Amino acid sequence: MALDKRGLELTAASDEAAAALDTALDDFLAFGRQAGPLLKAAFDADAEMPMAHVLQGCFFLLMGVGALRPRAARSGEQADRFAATARERAHVDALSRWAAGDTAGAVRRFEDILLDHPRDILAIRLAHYLHFYHGALAQHRDSVARVLPAWDETVPGYGYVLGMRAFGLEEAGDYARAEAFGRRAVAIDPSDAWSVHAVAHVMEMQGRASEGIAWVRENEVHWENRVHNFRHHLWWHQALFHLALDEADAALNLYDNRFRADEASDDVLDIANAASMLLRLHFRGIDAEGRWEELAHHAAARIADGVFPFFDAHYMAALAMAGDTDGVRTHLDIMAARSGETTADAVYNDVGRPLCGAIAAFGAGKPRRCFELLEPIRYDLVRLGGSHAQRDVFTQLLIAASKEAGHERERRALLAERAALKPGAVAFWMH
Repeated sequence: MALDKRGLELTAASDEAAAALDTALDDFLAFGRQAGPLLKAAFDADAEMPMAHVLQGCFFLLMGVGALRPRAARSGEQADRFAATARERAHVDALSRWAAGDTAGAVRRFEDILLDHPRDILAIRLAHYLHFYHGALAQHRDSVARVLPAWDETVPGYGYVLGMRAFGLEEAGDYARAEAFGRRAVAIDPSDAWSVHAVAHVMEMQGRASEGIAWVRENEVHWENRVHNFRHHLWWHQALFHLALDEADAALNLYDNRFRADEASDDVLDIANAASMLLRLHFRGIDAEGRWEELAHHAAARIADGVFPFFDAHYMAALAMAGDTDGVRTHLDIMAARSGETTADAVYNDVGRPLCGAIAAFGAGKPRRCFELLEPIRYDLVRLGGSHAQRDVFTQLLIAASKEAGHERERRALLAERAALKPGAVAFWMH
C-alpha cells in the first residue's frame, strides 16, 4: 500500500507508482494535454495499480463516445482484479455503472465515496461532472459544499475544489459567492481553466460583457498553450460576450480562428460550441457560408453515441441547419429506439426527442411546428444538463420560431420574460 498526495490509501507497487498516478490525475484536473501519456507512465510503474485502471476507464467515458463504453467496462474489470480497499472497490463499482449507462447509480457511488473520503478529488470531479449533465443544480452545488471543510491551502488541488464550488454556486444563481470562490481559485493558479470559466459564467449571467471579454483575455496567456480542447470553450464564452455587445463579426472571427479553427475536431464539446454559436449567429441573420456542412459531417458520425441528450441536440442543429434530411431522420429514429435501460433514456424520451424534433422543424423551415414542440418542454430543458448559458440557445430558438411563425402574443411574452431575467439582452430581439 502507498499514500497518494492527499493522504488516501492506494494499492500501488511503490511510492513512485503512486506519484506517477498523482501526476496524471493532476493533469486531468488542469484540463492538460498530457493526461494520457502521464497515465501510461503510471502503468509503466505499476501495471496492476487499480486506480490507474479506474482513471483510464473514466478517460474513455469522458470522451463522450459511445463506442468507448466497452473499453471503459474492461478497464473496470481490470481494476476489480487488483482493488484491495473499500474505496477502490467503490470506484470500480461507480465506473462499471457509468459504463453501463447507469450514470445516476455512478454518481451515487461517487457521493458515497466522498462521505468517507472527502479528499478524493477524482470522486469530487466526477460527481461534479455527472450532476452537471443530469441538470441536477442543487446536487451540483451541494456536492462540493459537503467536502469543502476537509480542504484548505495545505491540501494539493485546493484551487480546483474552489473552482468547482464556484461553478456549482453560479449555476444555482448565487453569483456573488460564485465569483469570490472562482477568483480565489484563479489567484491560486491562473492556468486553472475551470475556475476562469466559472467566473466567465457569472459575468455572462449578469450581462457584464465588456468585463467578460477582458477576463478571458487577461487570463488567456496562462491557459492557451496548456489546456486541451476546453480552451475552445473559453473562447466560445468570449464570443458570447461579443454577441451581447452586438459584435457579430468578432464572434465569427473567434469561431473561425479560435474555437473552430481545427475543423477536423469531432470532440463533443467542440461540436456543441460550434453548433450553438452558428445558431446564435443565424438568429442575427449571419450567413454560415458552408460552416454548417462542415460541422454536420462530424455530427453525423456521433449520432449513435447516445451519451447525453444535451450533445444530441447540438448534433441535430448541425444536421438540420445543413439540410441533411437523411441525417436528421436517422438521428430521430435512433432516439426513438432507445431501450429505456439507461439513466439518460427518460430524458431523451421526455425532453431530448421533442427538442430535437423542434430543431429539425426549424431547419426545415417549419417554425410553427418548432414552436409547438419546444414551448411545452421549455421549463424541462434543465434536465438536458449543460449550463444556463449553453441552454439559452434553445430559448433563443423559441423566440425566433415565435417570430417566424407569426405568434406575436407569445413573442411579446417571451421578450418580457427575457428582459426581466437578463436586462439588456432583448434589444436585438425587438427587430
